[in-house]
Amino acid sequence: MAKARVLLLGEIEHAHKEWASVSEIADTIEPKARSREEFIEECKSGAFDNVVAAYRTFQSVAITGLFDEELVSVLPKSLKFIAHNGAGYDQIDVHACTAHDIRVSNVPTAVDDATADTNMFLILGALRGFNTSMMALRNGHWKGSPPPPLGHDPQGKVLGILGMGGIGRNLKKKAEAFGMTVQYYNRSQLSDELSGGAKYVSFEELLKTSDVLSLNLPLNKQTRHIISTKEFDQMKKGIVIVNTARGAVMDEAALVVALEKGQVWSCGLDVFEEEPKVHSGLIANPHVMILPHMGTWTVETQTKMEVWCIDNVRSAIEKGKLMSPVGEQKDM
Repeated sequence: MAKARVLLLGEIEHAHKEWASVSEIADTIEPKARSREEFIEECKSGAFDNVVAAYRTFQSVAITGLFDEELVSVLPKSLKFIAHNGAGYDQIDVHACTAHDIRVSNVPTAVDDATADTNMFLILGALRGFNTSMMALRNGHWKGSPPPPLGHDPQGKVLGILGMGGIGRNLKKKAEAFGMTVQYYNRSQLSDELSGGAKYVSFEELLKTSDVLSLNLPLNKQTRHIISTKEFDQMKKGIVIVNTARGAVMDEAALVVALEKGQVWSCGLDVFEEEPKVHSGLIANPHVMILPHMGTWTVETQTKMEVWCIDNVRSAIEKGKLMSPVGEQKDM
């Protein structure tokens, strides 16, 4: 009996031994295409016929483009599983996949520690206003000329978490170690056990009463620009905002204006609306601490993510189901 076929979209950087073991149960292939147009043509040519599962990385979007209806509709009919190596999966139109009977998985908890660590780094940096003096020091001006305004301690500050998933819950524990009080808003209230006793508040109350707002929610049609001008106007003057989720959950142009007005005192950003492009108003503002999407940029976490994704592929081939299906497909 012929082995199943698995399509690799992207690179395996760390879990080489685990990926090699997949060859025991499946034949692995890679596309020759180097653009979306070429990939679509390769799909239509029959090159991927009999592929049952695909392993894809975030970076593979440079070749395939988004997994939208146009792309999903030309995938081989044999393809039933997409194992995505990432917690966020906004590059994939899950509804289109569902319509074509394709199951999608992600790596939901493998990223929690590293992303929450990055989140806490940005919270501390933005609260203390470190970025202004880090820039001044590299330019030979010590703290700055004149020195920057004094920063703020995390102790006693109210951290509002928008999106209390795995990363949000992990962040809560880390923030409490720094003396912060945590409240959250989520699509649904969590049990006290799951939330760790964090206070559940309405979206409006979260905006009005948080000293620091952390964005930890997925990007979808409902959450795009969930934070914009109207929301900034409801916040405490001088709020600190941190985003390690997806850039487009916040309106960057509105953020630039809020920073210029002083409504937002400072912010820490690891994600941007049009990565790798960053809004010029954010680049120019010394009160904006920015990272180039490095939330999971560690050897340990990248390895965990790859192994998890490979395990999803193995589960698909051996058991006919994914280990960690995305939320929209839990009941499929």
